[in-house]
Amino acid sequence: MSPLRLLYLALAIWGAVHPMWYFLTWFGTHGWSLSGMVEAWHANAATSGLTWDLTIAAVTLTLWVLAEVAVRRNWEALLAIPATFLIGVSCGLPLYLFLRSRPV
Repeated sequence: MSPLRLLYLALAIWGAVHPMWYFLTWFGTHGWSLSGMVEAWHANAATSGLTWDLTIAAVTLTLWVLAEVAVRRNWEALLAIPATFLIGVSCGLPLYLFLRSRPV
């Protein structure tokens, strides 16, 4: 495996674990309320801006994955879509780059 692929994989793992620590900390403090978390994402203009920035990035990544899968037939790259929406762009993007960069 190339050093670049290993870096993509490490970033995908980091992008899954590090943000999840903050989410679990928040849930531990405020209870397991998804609606409460969504409300916190829009607590002020700064968090709303970041929420929309990440939402637009997630939609864009999803379109990119779908367009490339249609051409390259790299079906396992579709795993980046649920990773993006269930974990975050910080996991989905490097995971997609890892899956996309495998030898053909």
